[in-house]
Amino acid sequence: MIEKTEIYSEYAVLVGLITPQQKEEKAKEYLDELEFLADTAGAKIQKRFLQRLDYPNSKTFVGEGKLQEIADYIKMMEESDFPVGMVIFDDELSPLQLRNIEKELKVKILDRTNLILDIFAKRAQTAYAKTQVELAQYQYLLPRLAGMWTHLERQKGGIGMRGPGETQIEMDKRIILNRISLLKKQLQAIDRQMTTQRQNRGKMVRVALVGYTNVGKSTMMNLLSKSDVFAENKLFATLDTTVRKVIIDNLPFLMSDTVGFIRKLPTTLIESFKSTLDEVREADLLVHIVDISHPNFEEQYEVVNKTLLDVCNEQKPTILVFNKIDAFTYVPQDEDDLSEKRRENYSLDELKQTWMSRMDDNCIFVSAGKKLNIEELKQMLYDKVKEIHVKRFPYNDFLFQHYE
Repeated sequence: MIEKTEIYSEYAVLVGLITPQQKEEKAKEYLDELEFLADTAGAKIQKRFLQRLDYPNSKTFVGEGKLQEIADYIKMMEESDFPVGMVIFDDELSPLQLRNIEKELKVKILDRTNLILDIFAKRAQTAYAKTQVELAQYQYLLPRLAGMWTHLERQKGGIGMRGPGETQIEMDKRIILNRISLLKKQLQAIDRQMTTQRQNRGKMVRVALVGYTNVGKSTMMNLLSKSDVFAENKLFATLDTTVRKVIIDNLPFLMSDTVGFIRKLPTTLIESFKSTLDEVREADLLVHIVDISHPNFEEQYEVVNKTLLDVCNEQKPTILVFNKIDAFTYVPQDEDDLSEKRRENYSLDELKQTWMSRMDDNCIFVSAGKKLNIEELKQMLYDKVKEIHVKRFPYNDFLFQHYE
């Protein structure tokens, strides 16, 4: 129940599908993540709608009956203190679906991609990040242009409304294409500049922190580099790549904190954030941080791995860091329960004996928030970085003790 004292910019409902490819448990988990995204954007979720279909309706995503149910709920909430002004769908909507749904529901319609773009627009701080986000927004907007004119004409700001089109309603396809071309040229120029900066860093070993969004990368960066990188319990808290010089036992190396990955990350964002991913491509060592307290940390781990393979096209030396062990919980399975053991029935010690045990000295369990096992992580980093350094400078190994 929402208390009147709580303040949100908008109130919304979520819509998702249960399909043969996406079972009910998975669909609910995706809506949990979508709600976290909405909360990050400043919206309060009033209700969730799930429908079981073989595949999304090509015209309205959900069936006519479910769409009417959503419309009835919106109408019922009109006279309440928390009127629903937005409906968020868990998958990307086609231009036709977007037009038909908005015509029926008569409120703002967002899909997962649009919501992520809005958060990126909100989080972008530097001119470079803002340019990247603007490019992704225009690329998302272009195929939806024909059906968005009336939508844009009554824009009054809010979630999903930042950025292109807000003050230039008369913008046509040619202008958008010209703008996209200009933004790409600007990014290419900045990419060349950043490539030169990376080359000017010399031959120092490069370490990149990677992982799903909100797993604690920025907190880890602050601990290891003794810096003050912005960190909070929100999705995509940081967008700009931060590079810091880290020194462990007189051994210096460069560490970068990259943007977090997420399921169903829009391809337009992956493309526009090329320079962020370049830090991963050029890294000598990856530190893959996983939130082991998350109920589906293994799927998040796989999502990041798949994205890394798409980005790097090669396997890089990797340290797997299971973070937030202080928040890990499990439910012991009843002795009389003969069903298959589920993930939540495994203790931390039992999990360590599964596939993680095959990682040998490339795997460690820590808590960045509570600073548990951080010294062990530093020693592991030192050993790996030294190994790379010695291979790069075989005759300078004796100089380690002289580093400042």
